[in-house]
Amino acid sequence: MNLDFSEEQKALKDQVRRFLDARCTPAAVRTILEGPEPFDRGLYAGLAELGVLGAAIPEAYGGVGLSHLELCVVAEELGRALAPVPVASSIYLAAEFLLQAGSEAQKRAWLPKLASGQAVGTFAFVEGQGRMTPDKVQTAVASGGLSGVKSPVSDGDIADVAIVLARAGGGRGADAVSLFVVDLNGPGVSRDTLKTIDPTRSQARIAFDNAPAEPLGGTGDGWHVTTQVMDRAAILMAFEQVGGADRALEMARDYALDRMAFGRPIGSFQAIKHMLANMYVSSTLARSNCYYAAWALASGAVELPVAAATARVSATTAFQHCAKNNIQVHGGMGFTWAFDCHLFYRRSNALALALGSLSTWESLLIERMSAGNLNAAA
Repeated sequence: MNLDFSEEQKALKDQVRRFLDARCTPAAVRTILEGPEPFDRGLYAGLAELGVLGAAIPEAYGGVGLSHLELCVVAEELGRALAPVPVASSIYLAAEFLLQAGSEAQKRAWLPKLASGQAVGTFAFVEGQGRMTPDKVQTAVASGGLSGVKSPVSDGDIADVAIVLARAGGGRGADAVSLFVVDLNGPGVSRDTLKTIDPTRSQARIAFDNAPAEPLGGTGDGWHVTTQVMDRAAILMAFEQVGGADRALEMARDYALDRMAFGRPIGSFQAIKHMLANMYVSSTLARSNCYYAAWALASGAVELPVAAATARVSATTAFQHCAKNNIQVHGGMGFTWAFDCHLFYRRSNALALALGSLSTWESLLIERMSAGNLNAAA
């Protein structure tokens, strides 16, 4: 089994890296972090022109018609550059929901806009703290209108359309939950931007007050479709995290080779060597798990749920580990605003919560592996 990417996919990776090296420098990321704009609109438009946003969207709906493998290599480069753009919310989630469960009319209405960057999408599902379950969903649809509060919603303050997980009718459990498409620029929608550790990836509180809502997929299918799409998004976000972890490791390595102390590079000291070695191990392990998950995603393998949870857990751990230790290698200077270390630390913690906490995915991994063992024993 060859889990490596093809030469064409590696060429795409190089092309996207060159583009981001030119257009998404640390100074550009700081401009969004310190300025009033919620994301880099020029960069987002450039990614759309490059075909990045529509990479995995069929040509019939305005996309490029490539596979999720190409989207994986793109995600890694976006993570490496800390790109301050809503690709995860709009493409990994909203576009994927439309592809998985949308009607032909819904796909034609929204997918071309998402692929071109003309519109931004998001997925609104969190209500309260802790692991989301069907019983926690309180947002509901009655008489065609949706009412309730979702918070936090990734890029909810800038999105034009949201896929919303809501209760439809009575009952409890997964069968009572459905998906709906809501135009966030329409009536009955109010939004407030939330303060977070990483303002370059914004979060919002969205309140719905009898907002017009269009069903997405079948009634009662919401939780099943959500689980499938979240697994796919987890793999793509894991590639972002691996890209960020690798770049943090490179920063630490380069500084350790250049910084002199007691007449020699600090990288020659055993404590720094061990720290860098541990960063390399965690990053490499995460990459291995991500490659396996990419294979499962592209082939539709039955191992996809376990592979997605494994990639998510290992990539989250690796990015947080590398981002934190990058600061440590830089020493006192690493804790200052002037150095770029904190940009990676911010993003690592923001992504760790983007699709549910690390503990949530650890629990999912245990549950899925246990279920697999029981099925094998039966």
